[in-house]
Amino acid sequence: MSAFFAAHRGLLEAAVQAARTRGYWSAYPEAPSGKIYGETAKADGEAAFKALLGQPFPLDQQATTRVGRETSPYGFDLAITYPSAPVASLVAAAETAGAAWARASVEDRVGVALEILARLNRESFLIANMVQHTSGQAFMMAFQAGGPHAQDRGLEAVAYAYDEMAKIPGAVTWTKPAGKVNLVLDKQFRIVPRGVALVVGCATFPTWNSYPGLFASLVTGNPVIVKPHPGAILPLAETVRVARAVLAEAGFPADVVQLAADEADAPITKDLVLHPAVKIIDFTGSPAFGAWVRAHAEGRQVYTEEAGVNSIVIDGTDDFRGMTGNIAFSLSLYTGQMCTAPQNIFVPRAGIETPDGHKSFEAVADGIKVAVDRLLGDPERAAAVLGAVQSEATLARVDAAAAKGRVIRAAERIALPGYDGARAITPLILAADAADTADYTVECFGPVAYVIATDSTADSLARAAGTAREKGAITASLYATDPAVIDAAADAFAAAGVALSVNLTGQVFVNQSAAFSDYHVSGANPAGNASLTDTAFVAGRFRVATVRRQSAA
Repeated sequence: MSAFFAAHRGLLEAAVQAARTRGYWSAYPEAPSGKIYGETAKADGEAAFKALLGQPFPLDQQATTRVGRETSPYGFDLAITYPSAPVASLVAAAETAGAAWARASVEDRVGVALEILARLNRESFLIANMVQHTSGQAFMMAFQAGGPHAQDRGLEAVAYAYDEMAKIPGAVTWTKPAGKVNLVLDKQFRIVPRGVALVVGCATFPTWNSYPGLFASLVTGNPVIVKPHPGAILPLAETVRVARAVLAEAGFPADVVQLAADEADAPITKDLVLHPAVKIIDFTGSPAFGAWVRAHAEGRQVYTEEAGVNSIVIDGTDDFRGMTGNIAFSLSLYTGQMCTAPQNIFVPRAGIETPDGHKSFEAVADGIKVAVDRLLGDPERAAAVLGAVQSEATLARVDAAAAKGRVIRAAERIALPGYDGARAITPLILAADAADTADYTVECFGPVAYVIATDSTADSLARAAGTAREKGAITASLYATDPAVIDAAADAFAAAGVALSVNLTGQVFVNQSAAFSDYHVSGANPAGNASLTDTAFVAGRFRVATVRRQSAA
């Protein structure tokens, strides 16, 4: 048993149990507290981040040139460069390193993965700065989602993979009664990795979305090439740096994990996907490119999280202010740039019933507007909730969307304290009619929401679930007081493969997805073909080969 495995065995066993029970459990504290991470951790993390700016990133791997043109959504260039090598060289190095990694025991591989996660957790403040200034997340979200929550998702994948591999015995004696003489064979079962694994990261959640695939492939014996989004290289470069250091300390080739950085005008993702040695692909990104990956990766194991059109259906509520406040936060959090953020809010055109009396469609729409105004009225709170917009393309998308409906609340460019050049904007809220399907049935990534007038709640459910089946959706939300409506919604969204939240009015939001409890993406609609995390996410990353010997007994 490796020293790393022994050191982290208790944590692994707790993680396996948590994955089985699906209750609340977290391995890595989400509070950015000096009492947990060290009294100087916050200042040290910021200083370490600033020391990287304008410098070659210290990653010891093969390079024929250097690339990198990241710009912080908060208004400055990172000016960091990263080693770059031809795709063929990266793949060849992965295959060479992968031979030794494949021969390692399951415990050795899992121990290395757990040590990588432990070291990443100690760097959570550094990674928070990296995530903030590539994705645009506000610091608190960058710390939590980019650090401990991402690490929990990575650990969850390790736990699932370990549990699946542990079901396979190393060696058995097979005895079949055959009259006077038994037939006896000694059998050995070997876990065989699939081959080189490719992880394609996204710009908005570079670690949270990448860690599951990275760690699932790693512990099942596959060498991994990490291909970040060109606008969010830094957090994954640091992840690769830590991984390579741990691998080397454990006596394995560092090239088991490599970074494949590129720039937007010279992309290499397609070359990596098409390389015949790449056998596993984890992709997070747009449906258009996801479709290309799936079409050109025949014969590979492909796991995607793409995008969808998430909906809220309002039938009634016993807490109108709580409902509108919860919706306002969900629309505003990280400026609507979460894959779980709602876009379509379906309301009967005849209105709804509340404890304050009947609310017309217009009153419901106005209530949501007022709640957003209230939430974002304080500049410091607005900055903490909204963060910055990752891409200029998202701002252009918001501008174009303003012509697609009646404006209930206009998007407003706002200043973020301390960041004069930040890209920051408030949500755009539009009114639409159910007949306007060309507008609202297409994902408009970013802070754009439609409040849609329908003929009835049954009509709302049919349209929301139908859009999920056809275009994909990751989340859905329902507000209703009638148990029959709640049951109907549960059936409709389950059939559409969508996670449903009911009557959220407090501090839990439809955007949130908790490791070890929530299945993020179902794999049952076009929003993605895989789920974080279930058995299917890990089991296809390895196969089992048998060696049989006739027993001498």
